Amino acid sequence: MTKYGTFPGARPRRLRTTPAMRRMVAEHRLHPADLILPAFVREGISEPVPISAMPGVVQHTRDTLRKAAVEAVEAGVSGIMLFGVPEEAKKDAAGTVGTDPDGILQVALRDVRAEVGDDLVVMSDLCLDEFTDHGHCGVLDADGRVDNDATLERYAEMAQVQADAGAHVVAPSGMMDGQVGVIRDALDQTGHEDVSVLAYTAKYSSAFYGPFREAVGSSLQGDRKTYQQDPANLRESMRELALDLDEGADMVMVKPALPYLDVLAKVAEAVDVPVAAYQISGELAMVEAAAEKGWIDRDKAILETLTGIKRAGADLILTYWATEVARGL
Repeated sequence: MTKYGTFPGARPRRLRTTPAMRRMVAEHRLHPADLILPAFVREGISEPVPISAMPGVVQHTRDTLRKAAVEAVEAGVSGIMLFGVPEEAKKDAAGTVGTDPDGILQVALRDVRAEVGDDLVVMSDLCLDEFTDHGHCGVLDADGRVDNDATLERYAEMAQVQADAGAHVVAPSGMMDGQVGVIRDALDQTGHEDVSVLAYTAKYSSAFYGPFREAVGSSLQGDRKTYQQDPANLRESMRELALDLDEGADMVMVKPALPYLDVLAKVAEAVDVPVAAYQISGELAMVEAAAEKGWIDRDKAILETLTGIKRAGADLILTYWATEVARGL
């Protein structure tokens, strides 16, 4: 006893005394293998095109995409998720270029597989929004609404051509009911039993997608609230999760990441398959903009956000900073 009372016997600060001590007792660790690099490849350009709202991110040429894939391998990144940006004149109501074997996404898949083989898990976004002239994730009915079942037929075709082009993983992101089951069947029936499905299980209708629409040259008219999830709902995500697993999803995803860490944690607790989270364009834009203003330490903020996503339960994190962070790790 002292005149000030009893000193504490339990002192958690003892485990924070030095960098080595903090590193030793860290409960969660980022590793390059946790990271997946999303990348955009644009048809008809000879130089990379910077994306104004996503500092440091570009629309790649075919050549620079191959280089980015090699750099990701060298940094220890596990995967690359490809998004194709076709010439505007090639877009139509059905997103035909999305199932053309010579469409930009399929060409890019072949390019990357030829460059890195199996050293990088090559993933492809399986959705129509980059390829339709209306910018929606599916085909429209006579009343201008997204037709779920007609869209599923298009997704089945996309799965086959993307697998033919060399995708190790296809990632349906359109939030159509039944999409995972239809894609799994299409892959199995065309000899692609080994191609995995990464389901966008909980993809919310988010305000943070804005910069991404510049990145893919979106032609979106209206919004996607009738098929992407309402930000207010959590139980609905668990229902989507159960359906995706029943339909054969090999991995599941929550998107966006930071505004939905509670959803991510609940999904991770419930499943025995790998769980991914997508740190989306708006999340990057906020950090980069605040850092440019001098309001935050950019590098520390990046690692803190990624650690938070990992702590919430993500096994895999899609982030535009993947190669940079992997090199640092």
